[in-house]
This record gives sequence, C-alpha cells and structure tokens, in this order.
Amino acid sequence: MAILEIKKYPDPILRKKCEEVKEVTEEIKNLIEDMIEFVRKTPNAAGLAAPQIGVLKRIIVVETKEGPKAFINPKIVKKTKETEFDWEGCFSIPGVFLKIKRWKGIEVEALNKEGEKVKIKAVGLAARIFQDEIDHLDGILIIDRIGFWQKLKLKI
Repeated sequence: MAILEIKKYPDPILRKKCEEVKEVTEEIKNLIEDMIEFVRKTPNAAGLAAPQIGVLKRIIVVETKEGPKAFINPKIVKKTKETEFDWEGCFSIPGVFLKIKRWKGIEVEALNKEGEKVKIKAVGLAARIFQDEIDHLDGILIIDRIGFWQKLKLKI
C-alpha cells in the first residue's frame, strides 16, 4: 500500500473541482486500491475522496456493510425531501466536528472500480458519508455547510 498524505485545510487543492474519470486504467485501479486500504486500516474512517490525497479525480471510497467500496464519477440522482442535522468530522480539518444538515436519503449513480455502472441507495449515516465525499469532489468542505454563527466560533 502506498503511503497516502492527507491534504489539510487550507491547502488550495481542497477547493478545486475534480475532473471526471474518462477511463478506468491500471493507474486508476491502483489509486482506488490505495484509497480502499487507507479507509480499511484507519480507525473511524467512513470515507475518503481523491482530492483529500491530492488527486483531482472524481473518485470516492465509502465504507459500506461489505467494507470500503470505490465509486467513480458519483452523482446524486435522487434525494429525499427530509433532512437532518448530525455531527461530522473530516480528515482534512482534523479535530473539528460540526453539525451539518444533509438529506436523510439519496440515490447515487457511479462506476465501480471495474468501470461498470452502479446505482446505490443510501440512508442515514451512509447517505451522509456519500454527500460529504461527493462535496469534496466539488471543492466543498464541511465548514462551507455551517451557518454564520457557527463560523464565528471556529478557529481554524
């Protein structure tokens, strides 16, 4: 496994929009394996997005019931009307935990690591993880999802 370096806020790469993956090459597959291994071996890891390790590709890894899985070019195609606030943290902003509003349920379309189209429904914590990791692909951090008064209290 390659040693992955987590990019920390305010690293400018965390604010960039990622490129779509046009082809699932061996290089992409190796990157995915490294990301999966990182999530598998890191305590309390629920997900990881490629820009968090300095790669501007639309790839995320999400912890599922079957273990960590990769999703390439993920898009939220459906979402519930119901939302909820809950606590979130981020590898790229260590030590900061914020209450973030997210949709309770979503449906995501993506490619798997073999390049096959997949569709997944996620609710609760799983939906929250997908939304957070997909946000990273568009340069959005949890600090962008909080209200004005919460921002005043932050010291990052």
